[in-house]
Amino acid sequence: MDQELLILQFQQKDVKAYEQLYNMYCDSVAGIINTIVKNNDVVEEITQDVFIKAWNNAESYSAKKGRFFTWLLNIARNAAIDYTRSKKFKQSKQNLNSDFFVDIIASNDNLDSKTNGIGLKEFVNKLGDTCKSVIELLYFKGFTQKEASEELKMPLGTIKTRSRTCIGDLRLMLGV
Repeated sequence: MDQELLILQFQQKDVKAYEQLYNMYCDSVAGIINTIVKNNDVVEEITQDVFIKAWNNAESYSAKKGRFFTWLLNIARNAAIDYTRSKKFKQSKQNLNSDFFVDIIASNDNLDSKTNGIGLKEFVNKLGDTCKSVIELLYFKGFTQKEASEELKMPLGTIKTRSRTCIGDLRLMLGV
């Protein structure tokens, strides 16, 4: 089925279109959420919330502003970051052992297989080392720009500029 038609039906609250889009994108959405939250039970819950939020706000999607998939991933990323800033998340992390943090202290290739299912890892790996670091912290680990600035020991303005530049480079690679 034509994706534009499918999205239009989704916006018109067609349940079958919802199911098809969910099946198409649930693994990729869960992968993005997992890179930030790192808890499978919570990932499933947030993934469901993302699709419900997309359903409830379907009319706000516009093909003129970008691809549906990108719109959906932005909702997922924001939901995951919101969760990490919640009181519930902070309380659940108070007594963690160090094993939880081993994967977070990371290299640039810790994008998991679900995230790579959308083909993003291949493009991010083509970027320079600085871009890879900035993109990973901001978009895959949920760092704020200030936190990324501290982590990478760069001025906040530099992080903002690099972020814009690196996203621009990714857009050029993707032809968006």
